[in-house]
Amino acid sequence: MMTAPAMALEVRVSPEQPRLGETLSVLVETDGEQAPTLRARGRSYETFAVGQNRYRAFIPTTPLDTPGSFAIEAQSGDQRQRVDVPLGDRNFTIQEIWLSPSVNAITGTDYEFDRMDDLKATVTPERLWTGPFIHPSDGPITTPYGVRRYYNGVWADNYYHRGLDYAAPTGAPVVAAARGRVALVGTVAQGFELHGNTVGIDHGQGVTTIYIHLSQIEVQEGQMVEAGERIGRVGSTGISTGPHLHWGLYVNGECVDPAPWLGLGLK
Repeated sequence: MMTAPAMALEVRVSPEQPRLGETLSVLVETDGEQAPTLRARGRSYETFAVGQNRYRAFIPTTPLDTPGSFAIEAQSGDQRQRVDVPLGDRNFTIQEIWLSPSVNAITGTDYEFDRMDDLKATVTPERLWTGPFIHPSDGPITTPYGVRRYYNGVWADNYYHRGLDYAAPTGAPVVAAARGRVALVGTVAQGFELHGNTVGIDHGQGVTTIYIHLSQIEVQEGQMVEAGERIGRVGSTGISTGPHLHWGLYVNGECVDPAPWLGLGLK
């Protein structure tokens, strides 16, 4: 674990050798009275208390980031500290997808995108989850996180596969990956043309998950759910080539690799 020189404001970042798509857990210890703020790559991040004079924030990285060293700067009152993080490169699978003109013409609705953007921007101070996240489906993973694509022969510059696809038959159960509050229920009838029937869960502290292409939704907005609780059923609504669950895990608005959250359980 990387550690800045011992000072009144101490910053620890893990993992020590992060790669594109991984989440950075940043722990800040301070003897000051103010909660520290973090800044990295031109963006500020809120920290949350995890103990006496100890605070934590999650910083996302994605396949669209540029590998190489970048600085995380912490400030609490007049105290400042900086840690340089070596962000490693990573090879992601490349796919070529061909869409029919009718499918390619579907661009989604403003309502759909606004609701999704609101979900991803949610930062609830309370941490609602405990322990590692779990797989939301028993089906095999058919498309991994981070896949880059050509669509109809054209490279999609700002695209990467934002989540995991699980192959499962229509009607197979979909469960919450962790404890949280249902912050979004969107349906095809409401204008969710691309995502299809969708559930979004707020897990607190900038961590959210989405579950899309559902055939049925079995929760309501505002409802608290536990890890493993059924929230819907697999389907093929929206833009989908067949029955499957697309599951995405977002940290402060960016879709990150779920693997560390599933296996290790970032705390």
